[in-house]
Amino acid sequence: MPISYLSSSVSTISKVQFILKIWILLLPVISFAQNAKSTLTIEKIMQGTGFTGTSPSEISWSEDSRLIYFKWNPEKARTDSLYRVTAAGENIKKLTRQEAEALPTQAGVYNRAYTLKVYEKRGDIYLYNRKTNQSWPLTKTLEAETNPVFSGDEQQIIFTQNSNLFALHLGSGQLTQLTNFLPGAKKDQTKNDQEKWLQQQQLALFDIVKKRHSEEQASKLENKKFKKTQPKEIYTGEKTVENAVLSPDGNFVTYRVVAPSNNAKKTIVPNYVTASGFTEDIPSRTKVGAPLAASEMGLYDIARDTTYQILFKDIKGITEQPEFLKDKKKTAAPRPVAFYGPFWSDNGKNAVLVLRSQDNKDRWLVQFNPTTRALKVLDRQHDEAWINGPGIDYEAGDLGWLQDNETLWFQSEETGYSHLYTINTRTNQKKQITKGKYEVSGVRLSRDKNFWYFQANKVHPGEQHFYRLSVRGGEPLQLTTGVGGHEVTLSPDEKNLAIRYSTTNKPWELFVMPNRAGVKPRQVTNSLTPEFKAYAWREPEVTSFKARDGAEVFARIYRPTNAVANGPAVVFVHGAGYLQNAHKWWSYYYREYMFHNFLVDQGYTVMDIDYRGSAGYGRDVRTGIYQFMGGKDLTDQVDGAAYLVQKYQVNPKKIGIYGGSYGGFITLMALFTQPDVFAAGAALRSVTDWAHYNHEYTANILNEPFTDSTAYVKSSPIYHAAGLKGALLMCHGLVDTNVHFQDIIRLTQRLIELKKENWELAVYPVENHAFTEPSSWTDEYKRIFKLFEANLK
Repeated sequence: MPISYLSSSVSTISKVQFILKIWILLLPVISFAQNAKSTLTIEKIMQGTGFTGTSPSEISWSEDSRLIYFKWNPEKARTDSLYRVTAAGENIKKLTRQEAEALPTQAGVYNRAYTLKVYEKRGDIYLYNRKTNQSWPLTKTLEAETNPVFSGDEQQIIFTQNSNLFALHLGSGQLTQLTNFLPGAKKDQTKNDQEKWLQQQQLALFDIVKKRHSEEQASKLENKKFKKTQPKEIYTGEKTVENAVLSPDGNFVTYRVVAPSNNAKKTIVPNYVTASGFTEDIPSRTKVGAPLAASEMGLYDIARDTTYQILFKDIKGITEQPEFLKDKKKTAAPRPVAFYGPFWSDNGKNAVLVLRSQDNKDRWLVQFNPTTRALKVLDRQHDEAWINGPGIDYEAGDLGWLQDNETLWFQSEETGYSHLYTINTRTNQKKQITKGKYEVSGVRLSRDKNFWYFQANKVHPGEQHFYRLSVRGGEPLQLTTGVGGHEVTLSPDEKNLAIRYSTTNKPWELFVMPNRAGVKPRQVTNSLTPEFKAYAWREPEVTSFKARDGAEVFARIYRPTNAVANGPAVVFVHGAGYLQNAHKWWSYYYREYMFHNFLVDQGYTVMDIDYRGSAGYGRDVRTGIYQFMGGKDLTDQVDGAAYLVQKYQVNPKKIGIYGGSYGGFITLMALFTQPDVFAAGAALRSVTDWAHYNHEYTANILNEPFTDSTAYVKSSPIYHAAGLKGALLMCHGLVDTNVHFQDIIRLTQRLIELKKENWELAVYPVENHAFTEPSSWTDEYKRIFKLFEANLK
């Protein structure tokens, strides 16, 4: 054999061996590619409930506990309709509009015997009789009547009309106006010295004038004897009156007087695609740091026909400056506060106010005596970041009275997690009722006031169950069992539970069960479409990893069945900041959940992190972003990416990130400040400069731009845009009244001036903050997928 031929043969054999080796190495990839032909398409996913089916919502019970009402749309109609089913879960029926309109509203107040209920419907007052199961209107007026309640003796209905209180007697039908709040200032009827002198001259010179004047005065005096009693005229100037409340004994009215903030400039959002063909302006909100409306508490003593202003300047801690201001040496004047209540005990002898400082760093529970106008602090919750948490929120929060009428229950984050507490208003004895590294929410007392019912993530941070707990204390009894989320509506007779239940890969359905542990719930609705059920939806792994500071961070992982090493990955960042998404129930971001399944079919690993600032994990996680958004919430994403590389062998150079609203903000911060970690990102409806967002959300976390400017510079992407290296897609609705289009336009100009080229902006002319049109959703997510395909593979 010639050497040349042998050489050629060896070369051919080597080539064949090489090709075989490559073929063997590629087999898993080829096999995966063949198996990964997803039946999902972005067009299908972005139809929303048109693809998944519409879950039941707005669950409520009939007043007699025999029927369950819920909104549903199994017919794929234009809007949801009202349905009903028996307490046993049988005989589902769609109600006509006339039948739905005839039902009492779920809101309203019962008398103490639970025989009568008063409620407002379309601006009129209705009374419902539980024994006859009938309701009828008490008012039929053009003016709106609101906030109806029973009087302390339950003989009258007290309601509000045009900010004034009225009382309608149930027996006689007599209607009495209790307050007389009037705009403007009281006319000054006193005469000056000149006017007095001229009047005396006229009376002295002219007998007929003197005679007529005497007759007029006598007539006024006579008429005054027979003049009907009127409530005191209370002039409010330019201020408005809110929250007028009559005390149970009928002797006092408390009310809030609010002064408008005339200097607060509001933004305008232009709407270009309109029916008129003209650009129309949409009035919108103010920006953080704008002057806030000031409020005062007033008290009207009906017997004395006298008004008083209730001052809070002596409340403990009211003059304390927050830590971030203490080095500025400002005068420690009393901080402005807002009040809620009063909340009266059933016997009408005790009242509590909830006070919140305007900077939201303090919440006080204060006992209030209207007779003496005395204030006594029962509990103070202070947080150098901001007050919030389940059952606490931003206003009064959840609270109520026990049977003894002197013990108040409420919620507090005192231990780092929102738990249930009681305090005795006579002895000041405070007691923690629930304990542990979990959060309690949705607390309510049973009608006999022997039990509390509440939701809690006691089993796992990503599970929500329903519990019953004796007011005498002890261990809460778990009533629900399935892994996932349970939204429970207790029947009025407290014998049955209507449950909205879901898991990570199954949307919400309606179930019913008796109010006792160990009973299997009965499924009532089947909402899923055949198209949705045809796909094998993944159950993402709910796991946790350690952040760089040692904190435990929870996440969802979506992983291909035949995942290969060095594959691409995507990190999803949920919106709202204070929201939970790494849980075991059907996600609020259900389109994104389906998109993640689609991405996995294409070979991506997907991670969804409950970063610092998220709900469900207690106070330290909630406030972990104080004075620095884009701090720990961003490093949690970076640490999550490292976790993907370490545990799931994804390619560290092929990791993308995306999210909307707060998630869009984090995406921008990731690409601007961590350019070597994330190769591409899609920022949707993003905040780009926190100084341009609203006050209610932003000031809690970053204080105000003119008092804590460093926090705003650190936290706003527009200051960090020079760091962009990876590919950036920005998507924004043009008529976004939450995060204004101005936000993304300002960042666009910044990128232009920085001569950045690896970015694009997609505009959606008819969309607000939350998109509604499937065509917009589809276009947006096709662009996101295209971004990842081009940069992560």
